[in-house]
Amino acid sequence: MMAKHATILWGHSRLVVLLFIFVLHFVTYSCKSDAEILLKLKESIADDGALSSWNDSKPPCNGDNGNWVGILCGNGTVLGVKLENMGLRGVIDVDVLKELKNLRTLSLMNNKFDGSLPNITRLVALKSIYFSGNQFSGAIPNYVFDGMFSLKKIHLARNKFSGEIPQSLTTLPRLSELMLQDNKFDGKIPQFQNGILKLFNVSENELIGEIPRSLRDMNASSFSGNKDLCGAPLESCAPALSIGTIIIVTILVTLAVAALIAVVVILSQRKQLPEQEQATVSPPGYRKAFSTNLNKVEQGTASPEHGTNGKKGNNNMKLIFLQDDREKFNMRDLLKASAEILGSGIFGSTYKAALNGGQAMVVKRFRHMNNVEKEEFHEYMRRLGRLNHQNVLPIVAFYYRKEEKLLVSDYMENISLAVHLHGNTTRGRPCPDWPTRLSIIQGVAKGLSYLYNELPSLMAPHGHLKSSNVLLDRSYNPLLTDYGLVPVVNQDRAQEYMIAYKSPEYKNNGRITKKTDVWSLGMLILETMTGRFPSSFFQQGSKGNEADLVSWVESMVKEGNTDVDRVFDKNMGRKDKSKGEMTKLLQIGLNCCEEEVDKRWDLKKVVERIEQVKEMDTDQEYNSRGLSK
Repeated sequence: MMAKHATILWGHSRLVVLLFIFVLHFVTYSCKSDAEILLKLKESIADDGALSSWNDSKPPCNGDNGNWVGILCGNGTVLGVKLENMGLRGVIDVDVLKELKNLRTLSLMNNKFDGSLPNITRLVALKSIYFSGNQFSGAIPNYVFDGMFSLKKIHLARNKFSGEIPQSLTTLPRLSELMLQDNKFDGKIPQFQNGILKLFNVSENELIGEIPRSLRDMNASSFSGNKDLCGAPLESCAPALSIGTIIIVTILVTLAVAALIAVVVILSQRKQLPEQEQATVSPPGYRKAFSTNLNKVEQGTASPEHGTNGKKGNNNMKLIFLQDDREKFNMRDLLKASAEILGSGIFGSTYKAALNGGQAMVVKRFRHMNNVEKEEFHEYMRRLGRLNHQNVLPIVAFYYRKEEKLLVSDYMENISLAVHLHGNTTRGRPCPDWPTRLSIIQGVAKGLSYLYNELPSLMAPHGHLKSSNVLLDRSYNPLLTDYGLVPVVNQDRAQEYMIAYKSPEYKNNGRITKKTDVWSLGMLILETMTGRFPSSFFQQGSKGNEADLVSWVESMVKEGNTDVDRVFDKNMGRKDKSKGEMTKLLQIGLNCCEEEVDKRWDLKKVVERIEQVKEMDTDQEYNSRGLSK
């Protein structure tokens, strides 16, 4: 009997010990420190030293302040992981992240993460997800956002996602921001709850169908670049056709095709026209000025040093290409091209030429470079031709004659920043919103920094920075043009017309400095944020209250002024969510426009500060908890 009780007691003891070990293991596992968790996360990320501050020498948080780069803290715990613009790649270990019990924000914007979207469903307490500007791809499973009822902000723009927009997004009761632009989403936009979304963008995708009624109050730019979308705020959808209408249309189409076949048969029996008569005729008024001017160049009649018989000109009509990998064409191809005048400026005329192969080029004809010798001009153009940056428009080819200089470059679909800021109403183009404008300014700053590094001998590496010289490609990526021309433009004309010579230092002291382009960048920032053209760029401007854009902006953003909202272009949107960040960019612009050169920021500092400006106020996310960024 005693032996039996002893056996039972021993069995109970073993059970108690096993339970104790299990509980101890569970408590130990569940009580991992934030530092241990983050260091585990670091193991799956290739950071190239960007996360060197993540180490055991100090904890990630010190009260509300972060000791480790990219860590947002509150009361000594990690509330957010914000690793942006660091070139990170690898795997985002969601199983590790879910151990951060107070994690509310996860931002990995502008890195190199790729593959499928991580299974963020496990991070049920997240409020904000910022994955824009990476290389994620593939379809997003429909269940991914199920149960994530705390989510307010989802930013997945500028990736390679495809497939339909997940229906689970429509089940999130607190979702206020959804940014999906510049991907490959297709299908229809799902129906969201009325009034739930305050910020929404699905532009530059492959979406189709009618825009849901709940989204019709959004700006038209939120849907641009989806050619098969329709309905307010875009053009109305075509009405559905009845069966009877379809039958009638079918009969008419059949008759039209039959008539077309008959015309082809008749024409095939006629003698072919000479090649010159078969040339494609452009719409009236477009091609005439273009071909007339280039013919003058070709024949040498535009240059006093050559006769009007055109012989010498014909022997020297050669475009010099600066890009080896480009398909070559010649001046004859340009003459045959369908063309239109894009503008006629102070330095010459600009044309768009559509070549036979469908490629569109821009040809700029310069009038005021006749003091530059041929060898010097050729060498300098080759120097500019070696420049290679995503925010600097390459010069494809050039042509030299004593009195005529042509520069050829690619045509950009969205023309220029100036057109979108000041000409959108008349041209039917959407005004860029705040995120787009911020991205444009950041790209301009990067391009300008590149020019400073590559053209160190120039006092003003750009020299003519203004909104019309910031071109925009299909994705609204900015490209600088008309850069580096100060050395080859006649000095009297440069001083009269180029933006660098409008700077305060030139007006006051008759000289430009290494900070002159910074002043131009500052004026560009103020113009972009206010929507107002700087009157100081005109040779003769009024002296009214709005003539000095800098003084006006300064008076609006000074401490305590409640009218700061009046500064921002009303077409930019997002003032409530991003007012703080927008004001930061304005202040950077003002520091660039400081009249005294010694007080003006240098370009390196300007670029760093612009990179720190975000699309929205992160302060708002944490101020309610008494936290700092």
